[in-house]
Amino acid sequence: MSTTTDFDFIVIGGGSGGIASANRAASYGARVALVAEGPLGGTCVNVGCVPKKLFWNAAHLATSHELAAGYGFSATPWDFNWGSFKSHRDAYIQRLNGRYAEGLENNRVTLFRGHGRLRGKNQVSVDEKTLLSAAKILLATGGTPIWPEIPGAELGMDSDGFFALGEQPQRVAVVGAGYIAVELAGVLRALGSDVSLVVRRNHFLHGFEPMLREHLMEAMQTQGINLLAQRQVRQLRRDANGLCLDFAQGDCHGGLDAVLWAIGRRPQTSDLGLVAADLATDDDGFLAVDKFQNTPVDGIYAVGDITRAPALTPVAIAAGRRLADRLFGGQSERHLDSSLTPTVIFSHPPIATVGMSEIEARERYGDEQVKCYQSRFVPLLRAFQSEPERTAMKLVTVGHEERIVGLHAIGDGVEEMLQGFAVAIRMGARKRDFDDTIAIHPTSSEEFVTLR
Repeated sequence: MSTTTDFDFIVIGGGSGGIASANRAASYGARVALVAEGPLGGTCVNVGCVPKKLFWNAAHLATSHELAAGYGFSATPWDFNWGSFKSHRDAYIQRLNGRYAEGLENNRVTLFRGHGRLRGKNQVSVDEKTLLSAAKILLATGGTPIWPEIPGAELGMDSDGFFALGEQPQRVAVVGAGYIAVELAGVLRALGSDVSLVVRRNHFLHGFEPMLREHLMEAMQTQGINLLAQRQVRQLRRDANGLCLDFAQGDCHGGLDAVLWAIGRRPQTSDLGLVAADLATDDDGFLAVDKFQNTPVDGIYAVGDITRAPALTPVAIAAGRRLADRLFGGQSERHLDSSLTPTVIFSHPPIATVGMSEIEARERYGDEQVKCYQSRFVPLLRAFQSEPERTAMKLVTVGHEERIVGLHAIGDGVEEMLQGFAVAIRMGARKRDFDDTIAIHPTSSEEFVTLR
């Protein structure tokens, strides 16, 4: 192993949270090293948020083309070229990889390519060849898709594999009930694939406001997605007709070109050398941290998907930057409060949500303190459809002042509405504040300030 190189701060992980923290620390004059094994930008840039949103954009254009006929445009079908789209998408992501590398260089962050492992409380090895040392070390290695432990699982693919597909599967089953499952199922269906969504319960998006998942379930079934509820996959096999899912309930679903496992993600902590630093994970592989991102070992910190914080890129970025502010920027109390984290699910239609569901609010404050306002309407964009897809919105308020503790929406454009409303709710907005705000007409967002 080469001679030890000293730094003030070492970051293991080249994803959004790690890079953000490294750059912020370097801006304060800290000597920073970043150890990255995979492509810079991590999951979000390479096999997550960015390629997913580009796919969603393509799917949105496809559905918008269908709407155009009602506005007098020719209804001539479009041909979607999966390979051409993939080439453009991959080139765009490669440019982002390069920009991340340039950013690190411009901020004088030293980049080490390879696998980083703790060699103690203050040392990190890179591919067991180079040894680095620092008084402060950040772990930000992110997560990885979970595969089912069933016979034939290898015949399917995970979400990483989905983004590597060179051609569009014509008949596909998505197994899972989280946001990745509903997003990719929606994209595939909008682009013309025959899609089945396999879930273990009788619904998906468990833990979200029930109005959202019920509305989405209705929309997806109307779009032609085959929902196979209360199914436990026993095995995946290949026969003369293609791939076939066998269920524990005794039935099967066959003739498939592809099966996509979207059953969750796990933290990448198994090969970090945690034992060498007297660190341990919980039973699910997560590292415990306090509100300042401190692990139980002094001088070692963690952000992002290896902690139990919301598994969202902006959360990891914010936590990483605030940590650097605290450690190197003289802001001793700087930390992330993720209690009101706005979230968008790029389903079809999209979902926007921040704060508590009605169920959560009633459990915390009691039934008498909670009042909800909701609406379901046809947005103007869909005025010419014979069976238009509706938008649904809901406010959850608490107390006699009706402080808004939850805002939820599903429908066209809600993904772009949420940011401003999230600011208002974080500032303590009441229903009266919304009522006193002049509506922008005609828009769907005005519904939030006119609810009765």
